[in-house]
Amino acid sequence: MTRILWTTDPHLNHAPVHAWDRWVDRIVSQHPDALIVTGDISEGDDVAFQLQRMADALGVDIYFILGNHDFYHSSIAETRRGMIELCARHPALHYLTDLPPVELSPGVFLTGEDGWGDATRGNYERSPIRLNDFALIREFSDAKPNRWKSMLQQQGRLSAQRLQKKLEALPDTAIEVLIATHVPPFRESCWYMGKTTDDDWAPFFVCGQIGDTLVEHSTKNPQRNLTVLCGHTHHDGVAMLRKNLVVYTGAAEYGHPDIESCWLVDHDMIQREPPTK
Repeated sequence: MTRILWTTDPHLNHAPVHAWDRWVDRIVSQHPDALIVTGDISEGDDVAFQLQRMADALGVDIYFILGNHDFYHSSIAETRRGMIELCARHPALHYLTDLPPVELSPGVFLTGEDGWGDATRGNYERSPIRLNDFALIREFSDAKPNRWKSMLQQQGRLSAQRLQKKLEALPDTAIEVLIATHVPPFRESCWYMGKTTDDDWAPFFVCGQIGDTLVEHSTKNPQRNLTVLCGHTHHDGVAMLRKNLVVYTGAAEYGHPDIESCWLVDHDMIQREPPTK
């Protein structure tokens, strides 16, 4: 049986040394075979260093996608190129956005996509919310504000298209599929203090086009279970969208990286359990 830990939004640039040491010790004590990280590892000028640091400290395969903070002080294109180059040098690091589905066990696959708050849900025009993304990610800071909505929608569309190709590439033997992404793909999975999002926050905290892709695939493949792991909101919750489509949203606290849950993987089976304290 394969034992996989899941963590989200560790924001390691905010973690003091004692918090880093505690996090690493907790992960090592669980004796995992692999770690899944669903984005916001650090920021663009630091994320490669943090991933190398994790690989050196943990000694297990690390499957990751990127969150919006991981592009700060850089660009989307430049950061993604850097991740591909980093993984080519470090065999323990696996950038899921750039990879086809990974077979964890017979019938069980892992895939992933960064995702983006894509302004397809909620009311972008009336929302008073504007994230730091627009000032700190080069593609947005170099563009005029009247282009931001279409740029968000484009990022969501590209993410959904990449994920769709990966899902379509799954063999008929795929019974259980773990999908790692950063932004919740549904309003129902966008949690904050026990409630789901409103129209002001939804444009920036839901990737609706990935959600559409997941619903379409789950409908066409009722024999296949899709389990989505995401973060971004820093609050946890579970949303059952279809009988074969469930989304787990993970919690996080700046300066205190932690383990969200453990997944046991065996032939045609995945099982979630809380991490050992």
